[in-house]
Amino acid sequence: MRSLRARLILSHVLPLLVVLSAVGLLLTYILETQVFLAQASNELERQAVLVADMASQYPTIWTSRTRSQAFLDLIGRSLPAQVMLLDTGSTLLASNQAADQEHLGEVLSVPALDHVVRTGSIVRVDYGEQPGTGAADVLVPVIVGGRVRGVIRLTDPLSSAYERFSATRRSILWVLAGGLALGGAMGYLLATAIERPLRRATRAIHRMAAGHSLERLPEQGPEDIRLLVRALNTLTEQLESLERSRKRLLANLVHELGRPLGAILSAIQAQTSGAAIEEPVRRELLQGMEAEVGRMRRVLDDLTRLYDRSVGPLELDRRPTDLGIWLAQTLSPWREAAQEKGLDWAVEATALPEVSIDPDRLGQALGNVVSNAIKYTGPGGRVRVAAAAEDGVVRLTVEDNGPGIPPEERERVFAPFYRGPSSVRFPQGMGLGLSIARDLVAAHGGTITVDGGERGAIFVLTLPLVHPESLGPRPSPDVLTD
Repeated sequence: MRSLRARLILSHVLPLLVVLSAVGLLLTYILETQVFLAQASNELERQAVLVADMASQYPTIWTSRTRSQAFLDLIGRSLPAQVMLLDTGSTLLASNQAADQEHLGEVLSVPALDHVVRTGSIVRVDYGEQPGTGAADVLVPVIVGGRVRGVIRLTDPLSSAYERFSATRRSILWVLAGGLALGGAMGYLLATAIERPLRRATRAIHRMAAGHSLERLPEQGPEDIRLLVRALNTLTEQLESLERSRKRLLANLVHELGRPLGAILSAIQAQTSGAAIEEPVRRELLQGMEAEVGRMRRVLDDLTRLYDRSVGPLELDRRPTDLGIWLAQTLSPWREAAQEKGLDWAVEATALPEVSIDPDRLGQALGNVVSNAIKYTGPGGRVRVAAAAEDGVVRLTVEDNGPGIPPEERERVFAPFYRGPSSVRFPQGMGLGLSIARDLVAAHGGTITVDGGERGAIFVLTLPLVHPESLGPRPSPDVLTD
């Protein structure tokens, strides 16, 4: 009884056993008392009436006990019941039972005999109605020449009736046993159908816990089991996504940290080999090392923000901020970076209102988007930043004319660790900048979208002018979703 299958089978068979047993007993009782015994009593009366009709054809049997016994010996062999011939004075004239032979000629005490003689009617006592006996008793008058000449008495014990009912009782028991066996077989099939997907799911969970390859299970069985398997398949997909993200993270870390470390190592080797004696060369090497360290620092900053996002919702330090002043301060370092790369830099901003934002967090989001535009726009290209307030929202638009983003890639660029093919944007980097920007904008109650054609990309950050207090800090999406 430790297995689920055994318990389910018992849950099917036990009620069936109780119900069928109760129904069988009730059916047997009804058949015996209401049907069979009543029919047996009717049959006993019918036989008594036939014997009385035959006895009325032989009036001499009432004047001679020898003739009475001869008559009874002739017809009594075919009757299973006890048959007596009594005269009107209750004297026993004949009987088909050997035990009654010594009482022939005696006056018996027969209840209701006087009533039968006096009225000429039939008296019947059904099985169990006569106190002290379970037999059925029928008294039928024999009328000859218009008067009662004697009485035919048929008595059938209850045990005799039950012997005739035994075949019916066995049939009922066989039917009940067959129903129980059928119920057990159906219970086994249903229990197996429920247990099989559960056992398969359990094995899959054990394999998952042991580190084996993940597998998706077919959704079979009842709806509740299907929901369980569906949840397990969803968990499997998420774990596969986590594993893919982990591998991408490791690969990106190796790439992003290995390249600057290699450059720094080359610079160190150059200085130790004597190249550092020349001041211009030494300065150039140190500047290169500083630039590579700065790149590694940005990688570590992205990882730090990724960790902050994974441990809980982003906490914003909201305060009233003049968007015009904030935008100028946020874009000033990126203007220098764009001009240093030889890009056409343009900022278009109308009168911007004061809003409640976290200026540092929102600055990170806008900086990541602008940094992406500068990175993937070649020398001589153009980067344009526009800001406008309308319809209750503020829209910050960052547009460039670098490589475009195919429509099928536009939703994926905000996924963590996403890196596109080398023929389009995002073939390098950790793939975290836009993902972090999306979460920072979402924490402010806004959205970020991307559009564009074959050349260039347009990122639009949309923020509400009035942030509802009920929103509070918004939780970031799962950091490792595809």
